[in-house]
Amino acid sequence: MADEIVPDEPTGEGTSTAGNYTFSRSRSLTYGECSSSSQEYVPEPFDSERLPQSLVPSEIQRFLRVANLIESEEPRIAYLCRVHALEIAHKMDRNSTGRGVRQFKTSLLQRLQRDEEITIGKRKEQCDVREVKRVYHAYKDYMNSHGGGFDKKNRETLINAQGIASVLYEVLKALTNPVGPQAIVDRDSIHEGSELFVPYNILPLDDGRIKQAIMEIDEIKAAVNVVRNVRGLPSAQYFQKCGDFSDLFEFLQYSFGFQKGNVANQREHLILLIANTLTRLFQKQSLSSKVKDAALDELMRKFFKNYTKWCKFLGRRSNIRLPYVNQEAQQYKILYIGLYLLIWGEAANLRFMPECLCYIFHHMAYELHGMLTDAVSAATGEKVMPAYGGEPESFLNNVVTPIYRVIYEEAEKNKNGTANYSTWRNYDDLNEYFWSPDCFEIGWPMRLEHNFFCTQSTNCNARGSWFSSFAREKKMNEEGNEDEEQGQAIMEEKHQPKWLGKTNFVEIRSFWQIFRSFERMWSLFILSLQAMIIMACHDVGSPLQVFEAEIFEDIMSIFITSSFLKLIHAILDIAFTWKARKTMEFSQKRKQLIRLAVALIWTIILPVSYAHSRRKYTCYPTQYGSWLGEWCFSSYMVAVAIYLVTKAVDLVLFFVPVISKYIETSDWRLCKALSWWTQPRVFIGRGMQETQVSLFKYTSFWILVLSTKCLFSYSFEIKPLIEPTRLIMKIGVENYDWHELFPKVKSNAGAIVAVWTPIIVVYFMDTQIWYSVYCMIFGGLYGILHHLGEIRTLGMLRSRFHTLPKAFKVRLIPPLLKKDQNRIRKSFFDKRSLEMSESERTDLAKFVLVWNQIIHNFRSEDLISNREMNLMTIPMSSELLSGIIRWPIFLLANKVSTALSIATNFVGKDEVLFRKIKKDKYMYSAVKECYESLKYILEVLVVGDLEKRVISTIVNEIEESIRTSSFLEEFKMRELPALQAKCIELVEILVEGNEDHHVKVVKVLQDIFELVTHDIMTNGSRILNLDSFQGTEGDFTIFSKGVDSIKPQLFESAARKDAAARKDAIHFPLPDSGPLSDQIQRFLLLLSIKDKAMDIPANLEARRRISFFATSLFMDNMPSAPKVHNMLSFSVITPHYMEDINYSMKELHSSREQVSIIFYMQKIYPDEWKNFLERMECENLDTVKDENEETLRNWASFRGQTLSRTVRGMMYYREALKLQAFLDLAEVEDILEGYDSFERNNPMSAQLDALADMKFTHVVSFQMFGAQKSSGDPHALDILNLMIRYPSLRVAYVEEKEENLTNKPRKVYSSILVKAAVNGYDQEIYRIKLPGPPNIGEGKPENQNHAIIFTRGEALQTIDMNQDNYLEEALKMRNLLQEFLSNHGRRPPTILGLREHIFTGSVSSLAWFMSYQETSFVTIGQRILANPLRVRFHYGHPDVFDRIFHITRGGISKASKTINLSEDVFAGFNSTLRQGCITYHEYLQVGKGRDVGLSQISKFEAKVANGNSEQTLSRDIYRLGRQFDFFRMLSCYFTTIGFYFSSLISVIGIYVFLYGQLYLVLSGLQKALVLEARMQNIESLETALASQSFIQLGLLTGLPMVMEIGLEKGFLTALKDFVLMQLQLASVFFTFSLGTKTHYYGRTVFHGGAKYRPTGRKVVVSHASFAENYRLYSRSHFVKGFELLLLLIVYDLYRRSYESSMAYVLITYSVWFMSITWLFAPFLFNPSGFNWDKIVDDWKDWNKWIKEQGGIGIQQDKSWQSWWNDEQAHLRRSGFGARLCEIILSLRFFMYQYGLVYHLDISQQSKNFLVYVLSWVVIVAVFLTVKAVNLGRQLFSAKYHLLFRLFKAFLFLGVIAVITTLSFICELSLKDLIVCCLAFLPTGWGLILIAQAVRPKIEYTGLWHFTQVLAQAYDYGMGVVIFAPIAILAWLPIISAFQTRFLFNEAFNRHLQIQPILAGKKKQR
Repeated sequence: MADEIVPDEPTGEGTSTAGNYTFSRSRSLTYGECSSSSQEYVPEPFDSERLPQSLVPSEIQRFLRVANLIESEEPRIAYLCRVHALEIAHKMDRNSTGRGVRQFKTSLLQRLQRDEEITIGKRKEQCDVREVKRVYHAYKDYMNSHGGGFDKKNRETLINAQGIASVLYEVLKALTNPVGPQAIVDRDSIHEGSELFVPYNILPLDDGRIKQAIMEIDEIKAAVNVVRNVRGLPSAQYFQKCGDFSDLFEFLQYSFGFQKGNVANQREHLILLIANTLTRLFQKQSLSSKVKDAALDELMRKFFKNYTKWCKFLGRRSNIRLPYVNQEAQQYKILYIGLYLLIWGEAANLRFMPECLCYIFHHMAYELHGMLTDAVSAATGEKVMPAYGGEPESFLNNVVTPIYRVIYEEAEKNKNGTANYSTWRNYDDLNEYFWSPDCFEIGWPMRLEHNFFCTQSTNCNARGSWFSSFAREKKMNEEGNEDEEQGQAIMEEKHQPKWLGKTNFVEIRSFWQIFRSFERMWSLFILSLQAMIIMACHDVGSPLQVFEAEIFEDIMSIFITSSFLKLIHAILDIAFTWKARKTMEFSQKRKQLIRLAVALIWTIILPVSYAHSRRKYTCYPTQYGSWLGEWCFSSYMVAVAIYLVTKAVDLVLFFVPVISKYIETSDWRLCKALSWWTQPRVFIGRGMQETQVSLFKYTSFWILVLSTKCLFSYSFEIKPLIEPTRLIMKIGVENYDWHELFPKVKSNAGAIVAVWTPIIVVYFMDTQIWYSVYCMIFGGLYGILHHLGEIRTLGMLRSRFHTLPKAFKVRLIPPLLKKDQNRIRKSFFDKRSLEMSESERTDLAKFVLVWNQIIHNFRSEDLISNREMNLMTIPMSSELLSGIIRWPIFLLANKVSTALSIATNFVGKDEVLFRKIKKDKYMYSAVKECYESLKYILEVLVVGDLEKRVISTIVNEIEESIRTSSFLEEFKMRELPALQAKCIELVEILVEGNEDHHVKVVKVLQDIFELVTHDIMTNGSRILNLDSFQGTEGDFTIFSKGVDSIKPQLFESAARKDAAARKDAIHFPLPDSGPLSDQIQRFLLLLSIKDKAMDIPANLEARRRISFFATSLFMDNMPSAPKVHNMLSFSVITPHYMEDINYSMKELHSSREQVSIIFYMQKIYPDEWKNFLERMECENLDTVKDENEETLRNWASFRGQTLSRTVRGMMYYREALKLQAFLDLAEVEDILEGYDSFERNNPMSAQLDALADMKFTHVVSFQMFGAQKSSGDPHALDILNLMIRYPSLRVAYVEEKEENLTNKPRKVYSSILVKAAVNGYDQEIYRIKLPGPPNIGEGKPENQNHAIIFTRGEALQTIDMNQDNYLEEALKMRNLLQEFLSNHGRRPPTILGLREHIFTGSVSSLAWFMSYQETSFVTIGQRILANPLRVRFHYGHPDVFDRIFHITRGGISKASKTINLSEDVFAGFNSTLRQGCITYHEYLQVGKGRDVGLSQISKFEAKVANGNSEQTLSRDIYRLGRQFDFFRMLSCYFTTIGFYFSSLISVIGIYVFLYGQLYLVLSGLQKALVLEARMQNIESLETALASQSFIQLGLLTGLPMVMEIGLEKGFLTALKDFVLMQLQLASVFFTFSLGTKTHYYGRTVFHGGAKYRPTGRKVVVSHASFAENYRLYSRSHFVKGFELLLLLIVYDLYRRSYESSMAYVLITYSVWFMSITWLFAPFLFNPSGFNWDKIVDDWKDWNKWIKEQGGIGIQQDKSWQSWWNDEQAHLRRSGFGARLCEIILSLRFFMYQYGLVYHLDISQQSKNFLVYVLSWVVIVAVFLTVKAVNLGRQLFSAKYHLLFRLFKAFLFLGVIAVITTLSFICELSLKDLIVCCLAFLPTGWGLILIAQAVRPKIEYTGLWHFTQVLAQAYDYGMGVVIFAPIAILAWLPIISAFQTRFLFNEAFNRHLQIQPILAGKKKQR
């Protein structure tokens, strides 16, 4: 716990006396600690944190905390505080009925009894009242005398004193309550007033005693004054309030009954919004009334844009009515905005329903206007007053709670995601009810008997629904109990509520939803396929042939198909919206029926006219003989022309989006009529059109994609298949190899279907491939044009470093005012840039300061060592003001040595040498700095007169020779290396500074002198003769040669008998000066540093960060930076549930498979661990543990996926803002002095904190904090420590407690915001009561929603708790926020997308693959989505939202249970549908952690696939697909659900192909086709399978990945990485991931079962057991892998010798690869997967698991039976249609048996159907045999064991006898037995699947038990087949080594120690 500061005078020795009270510093008390001021009394703290839940929302905790704080100094005061706490507890719960209250009271009472006698003796006054008064006045006097300063430490002390004084004030009031003479005197002496201490968030609005810097900001003052303008308000007496209203929010509180905490929260919220708007809009104008009006107008426009649209949509007049008087209008605006904020702040879950809030605001705004204008109600004839009054919590109880209960009860019907969507209403259904004028039937006050409040599907009153009970309670309160029954009967008789059902849309589980949502796209693909087939049949080789009459007429038959598709779509619309018919408007129902009728008419007209007029057309020659030759038309063509008229209108509107948008959004009756047919009558989705430029860009993109796709499909898929099809149709097959069920079918239709179906499947899939290819091309070009990858390597960084200051100035320094720019421009023309302007020199100093801050930040994060920090920092000196910059040493590494080498071997003129050196900017800088540094050091070191003269002469000689270009003539360069060595020796001695080395310094100086004069200078004799002549009188001492006495040598001290009179020639040691020491150190580094510095920084993460930061400064799309004062304000919100906050010491040293986290961290981050030890000045881990335990925890936590890492990263925003505010405000002298020095010593640093608080807030939404705190969970202490470390951090949590009302316990929920108090505790700021539990829908969005009311600012960044941020990236945040102020296309952005860096990709290959895959999506993928496609949505974090836009439109995510599983993307859908704009920006990045183990990755991909399947069913996707224009709709499809559906189609294509081939082989058709028609392999099939493998092998993500790596790291590196990834089995990983995606996507669309799958974010490098892998992948991969393997084996067995083996391999290689991958990939990517010891353990665990009996309470990881039942959960909730589809799909497994039994030798080539029937007899016999053994085991195995063995032997011998008999009589062969296994095994599996589908019918029969036994046998058999090859390979040691190498190759490349981790051995450090 941090030091606790008790008020202390800042002067003296730490104590001062005020009256009789002494202030002193003490340490805060923790559990178990004791502190004492005397020996005889040792106080112990009373636990103030763990209070009973029913007592938590009270003042008890405050009193107990203060008692603990002051007990050591004032024990009696502490005692009285605890007595008061006990009194409060007793008043709250007199009977101690709350959980834990009795125990609390007992322990506190015992403590008070013990302290009573002890403390009374320590009282310093005669009575308790005077004792408390003495201490209270001491604190109060201290506050009065010290409350005016801004000093940070003093401010914290004052806040602490204020909190203590407020508690003492309450105690004093309680003590003076008894009536008596002395009590009256004491009470009168106490100054009555408000509370001394009111907790605050950012603005201390209720406290003027302590001067706060933020309250001195002009804009804050102006905003506060505006809010406190209460002139003209109705009298407070009308609202039963004593005194006047303090501000407008208090008026609203008493008018409408809002909660106090909500009012305080929104008051600060609005003040900050107004102040920030003022800072941005009017930077230089005075804050006049006009300026404030403009700011309020902007806020009004933002807040009420959605409301005014809603009123316009419903045809209602807005209730926002402003007076004409300017001053009054300003007040009205504040009241309207404040009213909306208060409604929103207390709305709880209603915040997800924006139009519901509009409805509430609409009525309350009417009431507000009526009160302000004294209006009279037309209905009642009385003054307009709020319908629900202004009682406390009136709004919550009467408005929010009724609607909340509807939401809650509807969500309960969801049954945790298992109920059908049509049976309950989600958030969208309830909100969309307010899109209809019918919503006004609810009335105001709301009629609780209205159908909207009915939640039961049958009779709402039958089950005693909530609304009826609520109405009954109101009736009792208003009319009395006697009329209750009569009133209720009348109400029920008058109106019987009915459940409204779904609104506008019903989510139905069906793949038809994809067709319904994207009908235009599927129509295009189907019609294009038909047209291409027709063209191929006509052998069209040229586009002109299409216009031949016969061909053209056939092609036009596609419109018949189109009419049928329209009919299907019309039927689907009616069928899918049938259950929403109750809430659907009559016009919509009529439109659907008309559409159905029109579609039906066209499906009749077009086929009839086509059949009637076929080949009956009339041709006319063209007048000018055009290329068409002649015009031909028929009646059918006329019908088609009429059919296309409506499409022509749509086409025209498509090319003129402005008109289209106007028609959709206009309220003009004609426009409504035009849009009625094409657009659904919904509030959202209108006016989403983009600009003409954007339209052109994405239209061009898709024309290219579709053209390429169609050309490829026609040339390589369809046309090559026509000729083989004709051959197939001509063949007459008479003899089949099986019993043909349909022998009379002509043209071999089965063979044609088998050949064509895979082609058609791939045709519908391959558009995704072409999209990916063009995405790669366009994304790469876009990246190149925007300078992505400008600086990719350290070499490029060094070469471009000199341009960074200028780029920094342009991007990160706010532009000057125009007059300053003109002045600079004028000086530029005058002086021709010979010298830098003053502002440029200041900007240079700013760059140096920021650069050094970044480098020091790297050091604090242990990314670099102390030496690297010295090499990378830039000296901060006054030279910067003259435009001279000393580059960091790492740029100058080896430059001096290189220059010396050049000079040493140079022959030529001076100019050439100088030109050579100056050519390298850094070399010239290094040489020049070395020369100047040596001069400066000698000037300080040498103090003797003669010595100074000698040095001066040498320097003059050098400079004169340079000036006259005679340097090479007068100086010999060969000895320069020797001079360098001597200089290094000298500087090293100077750095050491040992006085005993004085002689060494003299000797080195003499050596240097001789070297220069003898060996380097050609005329050094002049220097040597300086002592041969006498000088004149002056400063120098002249020595003559004739003196007999021994004179001192040069640089030697003159000997004197008197030591004091001795005169030194040198000043050694040098003066202790920081700048001088730094310069000497730098000089030494310049001389001695070698090539190793070229690789600085050595840490890869530091290299990446610094390179990206430098690159981003050159990106030309970054806006200019405003000043911090003028920037947009923003917040960061981080939802947190139960994830790690900080690793505890126990966790760090606990072992998972003998590897502790701290050991793991040391091996994974060896360089950072070494830097950490250096920073801590420790040698090893043990030393760190002893001295810096907390620092060690932080070091490890900052390298995991913990909340502390995220909070640290987000707090860099605040640090960056303070740094930038310092640069904005500071003078040049302050900059040179340094930022850290300014912050420590300058009182103005409080302004930096104030600006940072005004612009930035970070809120962690941690719902469990309250429960953890009350239970003593260490996680709560970790959160508290985070808040103490970062004082501006806020934590929002939900409190759940019990209240006893009329002896009925009831749970009460509240949203609470806390911060760290100065005394080291948490401090409650706001408490807002909720209508019920907030977690109704999905957890994460509900978590965000409850905390969003505590955020501030105009922007909001959503950050997950596994993310990170960096200081250098935080510097660019104000640039990013400027994007909100400029249009991107037609409108300003509402969401700013950012790129992410995946920081978990450095260890295992899987993490590397995921890192690159994710990187390609968040860079090149989203780059294309945003521009040109304009369909980027919100894909999670770290996007930045336009906060006001989204809080008025439903929030930053959607929360409906199950359907909004991927809650983030729905925020993007919602923003787009509401005319928002979502952009993407790559100049700023945020760190992101991902899962690194295969099981975690698979769970994550399963969750995403589940989310996409729910998106498929959602109304958002339907509306986007229907209301986007055609090409934007294509973009939407292929970038959302289309990717998953295409992946599913690709897998289905494999099955279709293999089953088609199986049909051809087993039926004998393939033999006929190959032998009779001589038809070899069909080219189209190979093309189709190649297309499928494109997706299968991960190339869809691979190509963009290569392009992005090439852009950012170079294409050679990209190629190398791609090859390396393939060697590390990346294709295996991507193929396996394909199976995960397709399984969970397809199954969820069919059966549901989508759920959040926690993956765990721990550090994972651990072995997964075989049983665990089997449970996770059995149904998604293993079963499908076995099926594919079986198909391939059967196909290979019966393809005959007429087909070559090479052809077989070419066709099926990818399928073999897929099947083997799906079976064995989990074990290839399992660490230690081929370790023999692990294999043995896995086998034991597997056998134990599969044999364990399941049951109630037994988890699936303990028993096969439990797991098997859980695996069928999706079938139990499926409807009849889904079960029927499952049964139909299961029938495919019977095809094996039907085909194979006719190929048995025992069948003797019989084709009789009886053969198949007999095969079922065999199956039944096998089942009966198994059943007999099972029955025998139950009856005989226990008591008659011998009999049971004899029975089994009899059965065994019987089976052998039957097989032997059949082999002799019926020619049964060994091959027949093998084929029977291949035939019967799939049949058994098919029977199991069918039994699972019909489980409700057979569950309680013997069949179900047999099914379970059979399924267990199948699972055991599959497990053994998979396990066997793994066990065999585990025998070979090389396999394990190979696996380790490819699995951890990236780690090996970084020289990390993986083997100790895998071996699980802790090495001694």
